[in-house]
Amino acid sequence: MNIKYHKISKQIISTGLQMLNSSLVVGTWGNISARVEGEPCIAITPSGVDYDNIEPEEIVIMDLDGNVVFGDKKPSIEYNLHIEVYKNRQDINGIVHTHSTYCTAMAIARKSIPAAAEDLVQIVGGDVRVSEYKLPGSVELGKAAVRALENRNACILANHGCLAGGKNLKEALKIALIVEKSAQATVFAQMMGGIVELSQHDIDFMRDFYLNKYGQR
Repeated sequence: MNIKYHKISKQIISTGLQMLNSSLVVGTWGNISARVEGEPCIAITPSGVDYDNIEPEEIVIMDLDGNVVFGDKKPSIEYNLHIEVYKNRQDINGIVHTHSTYCTAMAIARKSIPAAAEDLVQIVGGDVRVSEYKLPGSVELGKAAVRALENRNACILANHGCLAGGKNLKEALKIALIVEKSAQATVFAQMMGGIVELSQHDIDFMRDFYLNKYGQR
């Protein structure tokens, strides 16, 4: 395993442990991937291996045609989902796909997460849309996700879970956590009488602030 593959594989393993410890997944469900720097390849979690037992050599390296470049494990069944996103979104370098409780509730109800929480619109770009339902593992699921992700950094996969993509794995995980929190808050707000969404003007202002002014530069 070369240095680049080993480095990104360790980042994926660390992200998986954080995802597991944050209750974004249960068991071996969900998956994680990232672009390999300087190469037309991605690294992706293997199928059916516990997050707390994955070794760097078990992370699968694939090209964007779905061919295995390195590794002897079977890649996640959702490699087509990840590849379709990377093909269509050059700004995304890391993806986490979660089966968290409240996002799954939104997924099985096929309800979007409204653009009502400031942190959500800053990091996602607006509401979190629900994709069309497509079978897991299919190219069609990837294409549906790409459509739902237009001008967004997260989407709900119908009857499935959440997909979050960021400039790196750290941001992708942060997006997934904020989306899950927002899904939970949405359910609670509905119980309290309803949701007040932000205006498009305020959403655009906060998104620009996050992208261009937020944090240390």
